[in-house]
Amino acid sequence: MLTLLKNGKIYDPARGKDGVIQDIYIRDGRIVNKPSDTEKISRTYDLAGKVVMAGAIDMHSHIGGGKINIARMMLPEFQETRKYSEPEAHICTPNCSHDATPNTTDTGFRYIEMGYTAAFEPAIMPINARQAHLEMADTPMIDKGGYAMLGSDDYFLRMLAAKKDQKSINDYVAWILHATQAIGIKVVNPGGISAFKFNQRKLDLDENHSYYHISPREILKSLSTAVHELGIAKPLHVHCNNLGAAGNFETTLNTMGASDGLPMHLTHIQFHSYGTEGDKKFSSAAAQISEALNKNKHITADVGQILFGQTVTASGDSMMQHLNAKHANPKKSVIMDIECDAGCGVVPFKYRDQNYVNALQWAIGLEIFLSAEDPWRIFLTTDHPNGAPFTSYPHLIRLLMDKSFRNEAFAKLNLDAQAMSNLTSIDREYSLYEIAIMTRAGAANLVGLHDRGHLGVGGGADITVYTDQLDREAMFSKPDYVFKDGELVVKDGKVVKVTWGATHTAKPAFDISVEKDLKDYFDKYHTIQLDNFKISDDEISNDGRGSVIVHENKQPSH
Repeated sequence: MLTLLKNGKIYDPARGKDGVIQDIYIRDGRIVNKPSDTEKISRTYDLAGKVVMAGAIDMHSHIGGGKINIARMMLPEFQETRKYSEPEAHICTPNCSHDATPNTTDTGFRYIEMGYTAAFEPAIMPINARQAHLEMADTPMIDKGGYAMLGSDDYFLRMLAAKKDQKSINDYVAWILHATQAIGIKVVNPGGISAFKFNQRKLDLDENHSYYHISPREILKSLSTAVHELGIAKPLHVHCNNLGAAGNFETTLNTMGASDGLPMHLTHIQFHSYGTEGDKKFSSAAAQISEALNKNKHITADVGQILFGQTVTASGDSMMQHLNAKHANPKKSVIMDIECDAGCGVVPFKYRDQNYVNALQWAIGLEIFLSAEDPWRIFLTTDHPNGAPFTSYPHLIRLLMDKSFRNEAFAKLNLDAQAMSNLTSIDREYSLYEIAIMTRAGAANLVGLHDRGHLGVGGGADITVYTDQLDREAMFSKPDYVFKDGELVVKDGKVVKVTWGATHTAKPAFDISVEKDLKDYFDKYHTIQLDNFKISDDEISNDGRGSVIVHENKQPSH
């Protein structure tokens, strides 16, 4: 069947098209060249006056894994019965749904109804990878993938402490990617989650772990080297040390140099951009962070914007979540250790515009967005649900595109926070082309999705169509059409067909002999056998729900 989308205004940064009127032809889920005049077109959509972009890609969103289920279950007071969900019992189960952490069904529906066709879980604990994939497999409509967490797991830290060579590290990292069916590697508070277990409550970049006697800098260097030498497209995904701490911008700046010029991605950088100026000893370091990001071309970052309202923070950084538990709203939290891997913490939180710190966090994130010179290296996230639910993206887009709207919101903030921010002096407004880079082309390029994020011939036909409106929040909240793999799945902002996306993975080569030592280690320390730890393709694509897409390694540049 051949489908024609005609007369649309195309925003396709991967092909350099900025508002170009162009027809798009779709066959068998792919964008194809204009057919011969004799080929019959089965369906035509006249998109005159409409904005056409590739399906959006959320490269950092917590949508699967143990901590998100904890978050779903620990807040029954915010439980909702959604139109897509079965009515809930009075006991909150993992099927619970509320605005901060919607259940798997609602997650898929809400993403696709905003024009998003893929989302990536950024913190899969290897020991918990099966549960994460089961949840993502239960999430309809969108493509999924995940980043496996290393850097605080006992086996890796033992390797570094024993001065294992880089090839051994590479083999272990590659094995983890295979075993967890992940597409990238994440490190959270490098070494810090492990150090917390040994009663260290803080770990800076060049401070040694009290037991393994290695520093976060050594962890970052070894992992970024492994990712690079293995040819994994997605750079090492780094949650820096000292998240949320006043003065942590110094650690962030130093972290940028820890990979010795190799590609590195710093995640939710807003939470790592704080100074110590002013009476309250908490200030914006967005200018210093932005200057460093603009200068260091090997560094990419997503912002992790906070937006005001109720949410729940769910992080692998158990060290920092333990410190944050005293700020919980409602007053409850879960901090847990998970086998020999790491741990996690779940703390509900309500961001308030009249709270000095929260108001300044809001401004810091926007300052970083608006000071980024290269939209290909900055990405639109709220670190869902930590800064705000992903459903708030249209509101965030309007803040970036509409200076008047942004200034009106700023004027309502805590007055002390206003005095500590230069946000109103920044005149920049993002264009539709730049939004398409951040949320489509750039995100696809970062993760390594070569056939997504663009509207070129051969690409997967994940396409979103909007009515151009001055109110960008309204525009991006409700697309006219969303096509997933060439099928119309959303019309007028509502799902009209349920489909299942693919799981994206990376499987670099490694020396199978690495399993000998791993088996001995699992037999001695783990509650699970090595063979049961590994996830097969069949487990992910079971019951016809999606498929596994294996991404070929890129050739590392030297």
